[in-house]
Amino acid sequence: MKWFLASLLASTLLVTSAAMAASYGPAPNGLVAVIKDVPNDASLDLRVLSNPYISGVALQIHWSDIEPVEGQPNWSKLDALFAAAASSHKWVQLFIFPGFFSPAWALAGVQTAQLPLQYGPGGGTVMTLPMPWDSVYLNRWFAFQKLLSDRYGASPAFRVIAADGPTSVSDEATLPRSPQALRAFQAHRYTPVKYIAAWRQTFRVFTADFPNQYVSLSVGFDDVILDINDQGRIDRTGLGRTRIRPEIVNDAITLLGPRFALQMNALHAGPDPYPQGPTSQAHDQFILGYNGRIITGFQMGGGMEFAIGTRKMGAPGDPPLALRRSIDLGMERNSAGRHVNYIEIYEADVLPAAMQPVLRSEAPLFAP
Repeated sequence: MKWFLASLLASTLLVTSAAMAASYGPAPNGLVAVIKDVPNDASLDLRVLSNPYISGVALQIHWSDIEPVEGQPNWSKLDALFAAAASSHKWVQLFIFPGFFSPAWALAGVQTAQLPLQYGPGGGTVMTLPMPWDSVYLNRWFAFQKLLSDRYGASPAFRVIAADGPTSVSDEATLPRSPQALRAFQAHRYTPVKYIAAWRQTFRVFTADFPNQYVSLSVGFDDVILDINDQGRIDRTGLGRTRIRPEIVNDAITLLGPRFALQMNALHAGPDPYPQGPTSQAHDQFILGYNGRIITGFQMGGGMEFAIGTRKMGAPGDPPLALRRSIDLGMERNSAGRHVNYIEIYEADVLPAAMQPVLRSEAPLFAP
């Protein structure tokens, strides 16, 4: 009898696990094209969806460009994206940026600070940043996520949603850390406990609102985590930095289980552009350590358009070689012999004819 009950329980768990996996489809896998929305353009450039070497497409778009008026989102660009992805048999990942790019109405009655964008397009521009743990701000952001889920949650093409909210300039779990920013955060009584709690709440909301999707977390360099301790004082020892990122990741793994995808948005084979912090390769190793345990991925470093040329290229004057070297770096195997599930490449490096031989040769590396 005991054997029968144990077997029945094991069978039930296997069936339940299979049913859960079926509800959110296969894990994200392969080469992914990153599309950057241009706010003033009427439509998205969706040419990458016709590329045979691309498995999925990831859209970067601002919350303020979708819902400029509370409760009246403009879904036209997302409608077009999901329709094109479905017809092209590609899967979709959404990177919707709140933080600095929250609509004005969402900041009413919210704790905010005027701070410069720390990186990305418009870097240095002073904008309004809501405090990442502010409950009014987060609840408005979560209400938008519910609208998003209601509209697209059942779409077979919708594979991954990026968890964000306690963020700033992108989907990455990073915040400004200039002396001016640290003073502002201290004035608003920032503590690591508040920051971690905000992420825990975010994971709970995304777990509930997106039962059919994988949920990704983009972790940035740990030297952009604030040097403020639990007493609200400046702490340059680095102890807080080494604690916060693993704790946030562990919360995500606990709450999301097999639906969690961890990624790093700084992959490149060129010189390290962050000489004041640990090397990018050290941060790549943080992701590699999770390979085979959870879903993992890389995104090329911000502004990594090899075809245009940047200091991160790794092969000046030879964009295809730079792209190949960066993909190969991202496909490094860990001690268990496992590599990441996916690598995201900006559309500017997917479209040129010169890049197609690279994409053709690298895409098969992701075969299960």
